[in-house]
Amino acid sequence: MTELKGLGVALVTPFKKNMEVDYDGLEKLVKHQINGGTDYLVVQGTTGESATLNAIEKQEVLDFVIKVNDGALPIILGIGGNNTQAILEDYDSFDLSGVTAILSASPYYNKPSQEGIYQHYKVLAEHFNIPIILYNVPGRTASNMSVHTTLRLANDFPNAFCGIKEASGDMDQVMNLIKDKPEGFLIISGDDPLTLPMIAAGADGLISVVANSHPKQTKGIVEHALNGNFEESRKYHYMLLELIANLFADGNPGGVKEALKYLAICDNNVRLPLVTVNDKVASTIKELVIKLNG
Repeated sequence: MTELKGLGVALVTPFKKNMEVDYDGLEKLVKHQINGGTDYLVVQGTTGESATLNAIEKQEVLDFVIKVNDGALPIILGIGGNNTQAILEDYDSFDLSGVTAILSASPYYNKPSQEGIYQHYKVLAEHFNIPIILYNVPGRTASNMSVHTTLRLANDFPNAFCGIKEASGDMDQVMNLIKDKPEGFLIISGDDPLTLPMIAAGADGLISVVANSHPKQTKGIVEHALNGNFEESRKYHYMLLELIANLFADGNPGGVKEALKYLAICDNNVRLPLVTVNDKVASTIKELVIKLNG
């Protein structure tokens, strides 16, 4: 899956004031990514507020992104949950044509054991016929997927699991994954600010939030680092570092939707229980976007 090495973006789902999906904004966003050098699109990840989209909306959003993308970039679909059987039932009638791979977060809230995490993914591996990217994000799931569990899955199901989006924030864990992973298994950063050190350690790229608003600059971090030009990568890393911090200061994707508002790509509306960022954070994001865009 070398086509997934580089920069992916976890697309937001734009909403109108009445909270319907804003397809005009979504079209602008997809074209912004294509023009900005993004390597692949991730639809309906956490940043896409997938938890608040119903089944019909999920299919319609995916179909629309596929249409606008028109084959330009690979498309990854976020599929997950904390009820393994329900995931299978929900997506048995889902049209996955045009999808390159699935991104699936480790089950949240239940706090399964490592064996439970393994068995969950084993069922997905045996059910879906397209590659799966594991997703470890303990800050949201309250359950870390250990190095042992990840490597066990990668080795036991080499044709099912093509990589992991690693967002534990634990560089020791990241380096041990890189050290012992099977050949061809991708280690993808799930933390924008840790991308440079992760690639320096041997990771393969990033699935980004900040790239929604600033794909060209984020591509600068990833591409230069992958090419071993760390001096140039650092320029982009520090260029975006303050913005990244503020995008997450009052919740994601509220922060990046605020940035997108100032770029006239889509409005900052989010669905409850999320709310827009506070006035102080909004003001700081506006200043940083103006500074970055000259």
